[in-house]
Amino acid sequence: MLNVADILIIMAYLITVVVIGFVLRKKAQRSKDDYLLGGKSIPWYMLGLSNASGMFDISGTIWLVTLMFAYGIKSAWIPWLWPVFNQVFLMVYLSKWLRRSNVTTGAEWIGTRFGFKKGAKYSHIIVVIFALILCLGYLAYGFIGLGKFIEIFIPWEFVKNHVPFAVSPELVPHFYGIVFTLFAVFYSLLGGMSGIVWADVIQFTIMTVAALVIGYLGFVAIGENTLLVPKGWLSPFFGWELNMDWSSIIPEVNQKISEDGFGLFTIFFMMMVFKGMLVSVAGPAPTYDMQKIFSTKSPSEASKMSGFVSVVLMPIRYLMIAGFAALALVYYEKLNLLTVSGNVDFELILPAAIMEFAPIGLLGLLLAGLIAAFMSTFAGTLNAAQAYLVNDIYLKYKNPYASTRQIKNMNYTTGLVVVVVSIVLGLFAKDVNSVLQWIVSVLYGSYVGANILKWHWWRFNGEGFFWGMAAGLLAAAIVPELFPDILELYLFPILLVVSLIGSIVGTYTAPPTDQEILKSFYKNIRPWGFWKPIHNKLAEENPDFEGNKAFGRDMFNVVMGITAQTTLVIIPMYVVFRQEIPLYISLTILAVCLFFLKKYWWNTLEEKLN
Repeated sequence: MLNVADILIIMAYLITVVVIGFVLRKKAQRSKDDYLLGGKSIPWYMLGLSNASGMFDISGTIWLVTLMFAYGIKSAWIPWLWPVFNQVFLMVYLSKWLRRSNVTTGAEWIGTRFGFKKGAKYSHIIVVIFALILCLGYLAYGFIGLGKFIEIFIPWEFVKNHVPFAVSPELVPHFYGIVFTLFAVFYSLLGGMSGIVWADVIQFTIMTVAALVIGYLGFVAIGENTLLVPKGWLSPFFGWELNMDWSSIIPEVNQKISEDGFGLFTIFFMMMVFKGMLVSVAGPAPTYDMQKIFSTKSPSEASKMSGFVSVVLMPIRYLMIAGFAALALVYYEKLNLLTVSGNVDFELILPAAIMEFAPIGLLGLLLAGLIAAFMSTFAGTLNAAQAYLVNDIYLKYKNPYASTRQIKNMNYTTGLVVVVVSIVLGLFAKDVNSVLQWIVSVLYGSYVGANILKWHWWRFNGEGFFWGMAAGLLAAAIVPELFPDILELYLFPILLVVSLIGSIVGTYTAPPTDQEILKSFYKNIRPWGFWKPIHNKLAEENPDFEGNKAFGRDMFNVVMGITAQTTLVIIPMYVVFRQEIPLYISLTILAVCLFFLKKYWWNTLEEKLN
C-alpha cells in the first residue's frame, strides 16, 4: 500500500496537469491550428521531448522490462517490431517531406498528393478510417497496461468502502483506468496541443529522475550479487535459433519464450527487418507522431524534432528498463508473479519490482511518472483522433464554415466520444502483448503498400490508394482469423501483397492524377523515386529546376542513424550490468556514427530547394 508521501507526490502531479489545462485553455481556443498544432510555434526540442514522453508509455515499458528479463541484451532487437527505427527515417528525410506540405492531418495531406476529385475523396475517407482504428487501438492498449499496473499499488479492498457502487474483481483494473483517463482527457481537451506538450515535458522530467535512481539501484544490485542467467544472455548476437535455456534457473521463462514464438530468432529478425524497413519507408502512421511533425515551425525543425526523440528517449528509458530487469533477476524470489490461476505472469515484473524495491518518495515519483506516461500517450493519441474527426470529417463534409466556438465545442464532443469508445474496446482486449502484436503486425501490414507508392510513384492515384488501403484493411480483418496459431508478424507478407495488388489494380482503373497537382506536389515536397515524367515537365518550364539527388546520402544517414539508435539502447544495458569492454566498443561506434551524421545530415538540413 502507498505511503502518505507517495500519495502526495501523485496528487501534486495530477493537480499540476489540471492547472496546465486551465492556463493554456484560452490559447488553445484561438483557432483550429492553435488547438490541434499549438499554433506551429512550439520549439522543436519541446515537441521532441513531448513525442519521446508519448512513447515512454506504461504498457510498452511493462513489455520491454519483460523482454529484457527473458531475452537479455538480445531484447534490444525485438522492439524493431514497431519498428523503433522508423524515427531514423523520419529524422533523415520523411519529417522534412511531411512538413513541407503545410497541412493539419495526414488525411488533409491526401489533397496535396491526389487532388480533390472522386479518387482523392475516397482516399481521404479511408485514411480517416484507418487513423481512427489505429488511435482507438493505441488507446485500448494503454488502457490495459494502466489498469493492470495500478491495481497492484492500490488494492481494491482499501478503496471499495469509499466508492458508492460495487465493482466486480475482473473490472477493477478498468475502473482505475477510467479514473486516470479522465485526468488525461481534462488537460488535453482544454489545453490542446500546447497543454499536451507542457504536461509531457513535466512527465519526462519525472521519468528521467526515476530512471537514474532505478538504473543506479540495479547497478548496485549487480555489483553486490551473483547474476544467474543463461549462456548468451549478456550478448546481443544470436544464431539461427535463440538457444537460451532457462530450465535450471527459472523454467517458466522457457514457456514464455515458446509462447512468444521468437525461438527461430534469425527468421524472426529477418522478418522484423523486412517489415520494419517497408513500414519506415511508408512514413508515419496518422497518429500523435505525425501531429507533432505538423506542429513544428519548419521542415528542418521537423527533422531535428524526430532525431531528438531517439537521443532523449532511448538512454533514459533503457536505463530504467535495465535497472528493473537487474533487480528482478537478482531478487526474483522476492517477486510475486503468480496470477489467481497459479500461472506466472511476467508482465507483472515491472509493478512487482517497483513495489518491492522503490523506497518511499521514489515510489510516488515512479508511479506519478508512469501514470503520466499513460496519460501522455493517451492525450497525444486523443488529440490525433480529434484532429481527424474535426478537421477531416466535420469541417470538410458537415460544416466547412464553422465558427471558432463551434469548432471548440466539436473538439470537446469528439474527444469525449473517442474516450468512451476506447474504454469499451479496452474492456474486451485480452492483454498488452495481444493488442501490441495486432497493431504493429496486422494493422500496419494493411498500411504499408499504398503508403510506399504514394511517395515514390508518380502514376499512383487516389483510386489506387483507396483500393490498396481497403484491400489491406479487409485482409487485416480476415487473414489472422484464417491462421490463428501463426505469429502475426509472419502474416505481414500476405497483407502486403494483398495491399499492393489492390493498389496497382485500383491505379490502372482510373486516369493519372491531374498533372498540375503532381507538379505542385513534386516541386514542394521533393521526394525521390519514380517521378521522371513529372520532373521533365518541371524542367521544361524551369531549366534551373533540380530534383532530389540525395537518395544515396539519405540511405547512408539511415544506416548511421539506426546504428547510433541501437547503441543508445544497448549502452544503458551494459552500464547497469557492468559490461565494460562491450560498453567501450558501443561508445566508440556511437561516436563514429554521430560524426558522420553531423557532417552528412545536420549540416545539410538548411539546404534550399531550387
